[in-house]
Amino acid sequence: MTDISKRTIVKMVALTAVAAAALVGCGKKEEAPKAEAPAAAKAEPLKIAFAYVGPVGDGGWTFAHDNGRKEIEKAFGDKVVTSFVEKVPESADAERVIRDMAAQGNKLIFGTTFGYMEPMLKVAADHKDIKFEHATGYKTADNMRTYDSRTYEGAYMAGVIAGKMTKTNTLGVVASIPIPEVVRNINSFTLGAQSVNPKIKTKVVWVNEWFNPPKETEAATSLINGGADVLMQNTDSSAVLQTAEKMGKRAFGWDSDMTAYGPKAHLGSAVINWGPYYVKAVGEALEGKWSTGQSWWGVKEGAIDMVGVAADVPEDTKKKIDEIKAGLKDGSFAIWKGPIVDQAGKEVLAKDAVADDKFLGGVMFYVKGVEGKIPGK
Repeated sequence: MTDISKRTIVKMVALTAVAAAALVGCGKKEEAPKAEAPAAAKAEPLKIAFAYVGPVGDGGWTFAHDNGRKEIEKAFGDKVVTSFVEKVPESADAERVIRDMAAQGNKLIFGTTFGYMEPMLKVAADHKDIKFEHATGYKTADNMRTYDSRTYEGAYMAGVIAGKMTKTNTLGVVASIPIPEVVRNINSFTLGAQSVNPKIKTKVVWVNEWFNPPKETEAATSLINGGADVLMQNTDSSAVLQTAEKMGKRAFGWDSDMTAYGPKAHLGSAVINWGPYYVKAVGEALEGKWSTGQSWWGVKEGAIDMVGVAADVPEDTKKKIDEIKAGLKDGSFAIWKGPIVDQAGKEVLAKDAVADDKFLGGVMFYVKGVEGKIPGK
């Protein structure tokens, strides 16, 4: 090939390359892909923990609290994550468990029995970023508040039924721990019974525990053997009702509806609905509106009720229960209204005087008609 031919070929290749480049240059310019905006981060759920003094299957106190926990899950869905530890003793173990709950990232912790008060205060002092709620206590902190239910309202209604249904005029109470809450319930039960039957007397056996079915059974048996034919309890299991069923007597459910545990013996159940308070408390925490303080809810707030009243309870007694509920809701009826005297006959509340919450919170005496002594008094 001549030099001229070589130069022609080279020239043609060069021209072809230039033309190709020109065509690309005239084409549509490709745009770089736009970066997508990052998706908004989903808020982490509020972690909530419950410390229970008894087993969730106790059928009473702890069962009622756990139903309240489930109401939280139902109300708030994936905005919350709840957990619980059951059978936490009212001892040094309580502080250990509550500290562990804090370490696990829970930002709202509920302690559901009186004996957790001091342990919770200690843990709250070390974890200012966590909110603590203590059931039935009276001490608060900037990040710890108290809540309670007016169980004495349920006890009074049970008493009204018991006063009508007893054949021996002797009632029995299986009592747990000698604190004002329990003494107040014994007295309210007695006052309710005496409002329809002045001949009533009440016997009490203390077991010094919240949940101990064998001891509760033994106490109930002792009361029945001592002449009591209608029993109430301030303990957490269904043992008292079951004992009454076996021995052919009558009794009440406590804290939860216990009808199924002794259908023949069951006169009614004085129940607590913790759901409304728990939903309110969690809502406040989620909305940043939570603050310390004290709450004491009863029939008025939907926290206390008398349910499952037996078919053989007279209609006029059922009507009276309905009237009591209505009066408690609108404030026209007061359970603790004078004159009220103690078992020694001393006036503790003057005629027409209505007890305030401070008075009710310090009740450590028996009213007239209650037999025996309060342990430690």
